[in-house]
Amino acid sequence: MSGHLWHDRDDAGLQLANQLGPWRETGANTTLVALPRGGVAVGAAMAHQLKLPLVTWAVRKLTLPSNPEYGLGALAPGGVVVWSSLVESLSGEAKARLRANLAEESKELARRQRLFGDPDPSELAHRTLIVVDDGIATGLTVRAALASLRQCNPTALVLAVPVVDQQLVPVLEPLVDALICLKVVKGLHAVGAYYTVFDQLSDAKVISLLRGG
Repeated sequence: MSGHLWHDRDDAGLQLANQLGPWRETGANTTLVALPRGGVAVGAAMAHQLKLPLVTWAVRKLTLPSNPEYGLGALAPGGVVVWSSLVESLSGEAKARLRANLAEESKELARRQRLFGDPDPSELAHRTLIVVDDGIATGLTVRAALASLRQCNPTALVLAVPVVDQQLVPVLEPLVDALICLKVVKGLHAVGAYYTVFDQLSDAKVISLLRGG
């Protein structure tokens, strides 16, 4: 790791916005779609800089209760579930726990959709959607989000992130019409390592950012 590249998510968002000049002030047919929670802080800075509308799109990581930080899958609206290849090697008991976790996370997904005011899929149809997160280490949640948003029938899907693992670039590029990132990293283990400040965002902070706070 070469050291912090951005002070915080706002800083990363402003730098990322500089790479998105062609979409500046195209709000009549373009929407920034931020993945809560961290992607909202990046997206809010971009929305201000690019003068584009900002919405959220809920997605949830699927884990085992014994290791909640280790993602084995991801859930997104429209019944989209993406699993890691590692799931195949789990015991039957562990797979049963994952299924139980899927049911719980489905409830949390619905709660966040309501709380953050995720748009109806029809509102995103025939628009360019620029999907934003604060970084991509495993790719599970963003793959689920992209598959879900593709169901909305957008004109184009663009993925814009500050940092992404090098191994994921060939995985993600076929899923989008354009992939824009500031830094491609070999062996990205922790997105937060590239930020000086990488605090956890509360629901209240996300709502404040969406309101322009």
